[in-house]
Amino acid sequence: MLLCDRHPPRQEAVLKLIRRLEDFPAGLRGGALTIGNFDGVHRGHREIVRRLKAAASRVGGPAVVFTFDPHPALLLRPREAPPPLTWIDRKAELLAELGVDAVLACPTTEALLQLSWQDFFERIIREGLGAAAVVEGSNFRFGHNRGGDVASLAARCHAAGMAFESVAVLEQSAATVSSSRIRELIRTGEVGVARQLLTQPYRIRGLVVHGAARGAQLGFPTANLHGIDTLVPASGIYAGRALWNGQSWGAAIHVGPIPTFGDGTTRVEAHLLDFSGSLYGQLVELDFLERLRAIEHFQNAEELRQQMEVDVGGCRAVWKVFESRESADLGILKHGSGGG
Repeated sequence: MLLCDRHPPRQEAVLKLIRRLEDFPAGLRGGALTIGNFDGVHRGHREIVRRLKAAASRVGGPAVVFTFDPHPALLLRPREAPPPLTWIDRKAELLAELGVDAVLACPTTEALLQLSWQDFFERIIREGLGAAAVVEGSNFRFGHNRGGDVASLAARCHAAGMAFESVAVLEQSAATVSSSRIRELIRTGEVGVARQLLTQPYRIRGLVVHGAARGAQLGFPTANLHGIDTLVPASGIYAGRALWNGQSWGAAIHVGPIPTFGDGTTRVEAHLLDFSGSLYGQLVELDFLERLRAIEHFQNAEELRQQMEVDVGGCRAVWKVFESRESADLGILKHGSGGG
């Protein structure tokens, strides 16, 4: 039984997610195109998409994102490949919220990576996607060994009668807004700072499995997530949001070992505020809003239980603020800003 159904997720934008270049429909040709990994979909990406939509409007076609699945580094440098910040469906969802019309998540193959930048331009951009305009970040590189850059891409576009626009790299707090920077913030547990750079809070997903049931014994049952396929934040106690079955709840999230019980295994588990029921075998997503504290060793279970009460109270306070701000944002999106 679900006791709380007051927090439906924001309405999903309609977007076409295409998995193969050969399935790219003719109706999406003649629009504006941008190419990149878009991992995390951060505010720098948002600026590129804003300019992409404007370019699409000028040429009278759709706004299309071409991305790679998986990240090319997994094939080129598997030991050095960065852990992903988003899975493909989540990436497409975030891009849809920004107003993109279609995402082509092209399978990353050796053949694709071997294309020279000239061949990539002709076979993918012109022939495959039929782009009328291209928008890219100023640090964009493409083709075999990253041989093509913004200057060479601009020259090819102009020669082919295609519009081209370069977008300067976005900075915040005197540092570049990038997936690499966000990845480092999450690695160190600074999810609140990362949230300021992302377009939505950082999210992971996992299958709920049986744990040791210690949380339930202490009065705070938890959902234990397994099979997480994106970067897991640093150990700590976090205020967050859990999403399942079309609903969302505030959540107290534990990442790391449980030293009070001598358990050194890194675990990801969440106590859903005001939830009652079983989630075993279900896929649950977790948003990370703020880190409350580090993992600590307590003398006994009662000390831990008392701290958990404090933690849940802190999570509830963060969730209340986040929920009110999100409701206000949704109201602006629905009714407009009222300016003009």
